[in-house]
Amino acid sequence: MKKQSSIVINAESDLHEIFGANDRNISLIEELLGVKVFLRGNEVILDSEDAEKRRIFQHLISQLEDFVRLGQPAESDLIRAIHKSLSTQDNAGRDLLKKTAIALPQASKKVFPKSDNQAAYLDAIDRHDVVFGIGPAGTGKTYLAVAKALKCVFDHTHKKLVVTRPVVEAGESLGFLPGDLTQKINPYLRPIYDSMLALLSPEIVKRLEENGLLEIAPLAYMRGRTLAECVILLDEAQNTSREQMKMLLTRLGVGSKTVITGDITQVDLPKKRESGLLHAMRVVKSIKEIAVVFFNEHDVVRHPLVRKIVKAYENEALHE
Repeated sequence: MKKQSSIVINAESDLHEIFGANDRNISLIEELLGVKVFLRGNEVILDSEDAEKRRIFQHLISQLEDFVRLGQPAESDLIRAIHKSLSTQDNAGRDLLKKTAIALPQASKKVFPKSDNQAAYLDAIDRHDVVFGIGPAGTGKTYLAVAKALKCVFDHTHKKLVVTRPVVEAGESLGFLPGDLTQKINPYLRPIYDSMLALLSPEIVKRLEENGLLEIAPLAYMRGRTLAECVILLDEAQNTSREQMKMLLTRLGVGSKTVITGDITQVDLPKKRESGLLHAMRVVKSIKEIAVVFFNEHDVVRHPLVRKIVKAYENEALHE
């Protein structure tokens, strides 16, 4: 008789959370393990004699139970991340997925990393005063950095969050946008507000700005300042010049932390100007106190199609 491995889920609510509406996560687990998985009441059964698959199955379901009880939905990205860490026996990566969860006192939900690289990124922000997060669109670079930075402000470990972006035209002319200078610049800063509003209500974001705990401004406004006891987030750093990147890195004051995010495949600078992000990665690579975390298509947490698009563009670049 063929061996089977089974796990009993004690709470009916946990069963629904783990496997989702219409048990949609069952098919994903089957795809990852390459064997049949089915439910019998509150019992999850793996139809396989493979000892390694049985081990991964047992730990995967156990990990999902833990995450669900911590308040993290059992989404496909999380299931894939846990499976990957179990398959590689990367215990450190698996532990980080839970240890680096962010609970904001003003938010209705916790923020969890959904891949080993995302977990390593949050861990690096905890351990280093300067962190570079490099990777394609949709990998959570900005969202996670914003969540971590807000946590620092709410916990009073840092007095202020300063978020900045270079104002660089990506094929469209700034001069043709309607309104005064503030209104022209606002579209460039809108993605930062979107990240904030995904975590907090508009009222709380406005209150943070009014109380001086949050500042969102173009990179040019950072020149000449010393930012002490702040969390500084530079987004879209691939569009900085060498001079701008040096300027931002040297704003770091006592007790401050800087997180720099960018996608080196989407540089909007004129062709003859080198990206300050690419230059900085060469210049500071020997400084051990600075961490660099790279993301790839497996870390994309937007629409599943985005992961395939990112991979397609990477393949195209390899053949150019």
